[in-house]
Amino acid sequence: MVFRGSLAVMHLFLFSHKGAYTMEDEKDMCPASIFGSNVFNDSVMKTRLPKVTYKSLKKTIEQGLPIDPSIADVVANAMKDWAIEKGATHFTHWFQPMTGITAEKHDAFISPTNDGKVIMEFSGKELIKGESDASSFPSGGLRATFEARGYTAWDCTSPAFVKDGTLYIPTVFISYTGEALDKKAPLLRSAEALSNAALRILKLFGNTSANHVTATVGPEQEYFLVDRGLYNKRLDLMLAGRTLFGAKPPKGQELDDQYYARLRMRVSEFMHDLDYELWRLGISAKTKHNEVAPAQHELALIFDSANVATDHNQVVMETMRRIAKKHGLACLLHEKPFDGVNGSGKHINWSLSTDEGQNLFDPGKTPRQNAQFLLFLSAVIAAVDDYADLLRMTVASAGNDHRLGANEAPPAIISIFVGEELSAILESIETGKPYEGIERKTIDIGVTSLPNLPKDSTDRNRTSPFAFTGNKFEFRMAGSSQSVASPCYILNATVADTLSRFADRLEKADDFMSEVRAIVKETIKKHKRIIFNGNNYSEEWVAEAARRGLPNITNTVDAIEVLKEPKNIDVLARTGVMSKAELDSRYEIHLENYSKIINIEALTMIQMANRELIPAALTFLNQLAALNANLKSAGAKSKAASDLLTKVSGLVDDFEAYTIALKDAVEAASAIDNPKESAVAYRDKVIPAMANVRAVADELEMLVPENIWPIPTYADLLFRV
Repeated sequence: MVFRGSLAVMHLFLFSHKGAYTMEDEKDMCPASIFGSNVFNDSVMKTRLPKVTYKSLKKTIEQGLPIDPSIADVVANAMKDWAIEKGATHFTHWFQPMTGITAEKHDAFISPTNDGKVIMEFSGKELIKGESDASSFPSGGLRATFEARGYTAWDCTSPAFVKDGTLYIPTVFISYTGEALDKKAPLLRSAEALSNAALRILKLFGNTSANHVTATVGPEQEYFLVDRGLYNKRLDLMLAGRTLFGAKPPKGQELDDQYYARLRMRVSEFMHDLDYELWRLGISAKTKHNEVAPAQHELALIFDSANVATDHNQVVMETMRRIAKKHGLACLLHEKPFDGVNGSGKHINWSLSTDEGQNLFDPGKTPRQNAQFLLFLSAVIAAVDDYADLLRMTVASAGNDHRLGANEAPPAIISIFVGEELSAILESIETGKPYEGIERKTIDIGVTSLPNLPKDSTDRNRTSPFAFTGNKFEFRMAGSSQSVASPCYILNATVADTLSRFADRLEKADDFMSEVRAIVKETIKKHKRIIFNGNNYSEEWVAEAARRGLPNITNTVDAIEVLKEPKNIDVLARTGVMSKAELDSRYEIHLENYSKIINIEALTMIQMANRELIPAALTFLNQLAALNANLKSAGAKSKAASDLLTKVSGLVDDFEAYTIALKDAVEAASAIDNPKESAVAYRDKVIPAMANVRAVADELEMLVPENIWPIPTYADLLFRV
């Protein structure tokens, strides 16, 4: 038996200290025994909190009731004692500002005593409320530099956990004047709005026992792993997260031999340690495999509430980077780290579930007769059609611009795949024609010893950006580095608003079921343009989508503009998810972030060109010149040597000229004060200038000898793991 990674150390310890290895030792390390061991979860709270305190906190967590401030000290003390037993010396209010990553400030539990010693203390006040410098995080004008105060507030619906000697307390981040400065506060607001709207519908259907409806999310995380030594030799990977230079390698993904292939040893060891680290933190890492591109992989989690899933996905990305480093690897979460190679996305599996365990998107065996399912399905169809531009904006980023529509990701056009059976049902409802049903078949494999497999009612459509997959929707447009919070709170808010409109009609209806049928029929007729079951990658679909009037927002700068649309402002204000001031701040933040990312990439490209690549090309050019001179002096001639000298000389001159042009474009764009105009300049001037620099550099890479070219190539990065 061979043990690798951190478990190998644990097993060596067992052998050296206990003698023979036993099954009891194995039990101590199985996933069931360690899962959630570093989480202040329900079982820990039930054990450590007084019954009254536990019940009060449980109601807040499960039903969204206001938290009782009187229990804060009791919870804080229990949480502190538990964390110290887990080796924690500090606590932190862990929050998710508009930087796209998480933030944390660590405070020790220690409190000085009069005799020169310390005691370990943690109060309810410290648990519930923290303070951070709000002016040092992106605020989009909500906070001025001299207005520094911001607050973090405990989110008890996401459990605290211990990591690296610190108690992590999930919190929201708000300004002194109450506006949300993070992604979590709008998400929690949207969850409440959605629950309230869904409960109104359920009660009309006779369900009076459900107390809460939760948006559940299961994110799939794609990523690349490369050798850290090679990573450290590439400034672009370190500063921009993607390769700004790199010629296509002789072998890429054209043989389709990467997907689901055997895991390389270093990758397997990394994944093994990653799983155990995540399981200790109560994160349900379920599925792992090689993805389509070389050095690309995927991790999928089991469904949880959207809020907890968002927190968990942030921990996953942080842990991936940390564990990769321990294995001499670097984890790349950029949406397009390699040109010409599949990029990385983050599929967001989204569904609705009651606190009684009912999945509201489960069609059952007879979906045609399932009026409740059809009503909720109609709400999603209407919401996605009405607010497709807003949903598109949630996945807009400089990195994702390289990926969307690039034949490995959905296009920038949002449509919904519902499959053959549901399409037939919806059509019959709209037209009034009888629904004849679809025969449930089995697949005969043709081998007697193998079972016949039940055939699903419809095939999957991996090209669809928003696909119904049986009892959930899969939103496939999000980029791998992005938080799942924004897509989730827009889905929650827009569906909540649609359900509220449905409820307004149904509550006034004389004949409830007739009104349900009328709503479903009207919705299908009005919004069927968003339903498309075909190939989203085809040029024909682009033309067809335009004919249908579906928005095709091809880049981030244009996507950000939809935040100014009155209908989008109204729906978020109406549901209480985000005020106009908060939305205006996001507009400014997103524009500035886009410009800053492109600026960093361009400056990195200029530095690499001037300090590494052009000098290397000149070195080779000098060698070629010397070779040609030596041949001439010897009375010999070589057309190949002469032609190569001419070609490299021309490319080097172009390289320098394009680099100078890029520098001028960056300086011009950065000098523009207006955020929108500056972002447009980076999109229309700087990015094309970067493409010119890259094209000539990549051509030179194919000519300059390996011992002279100073940075690792794509072949090195993708195949030397």
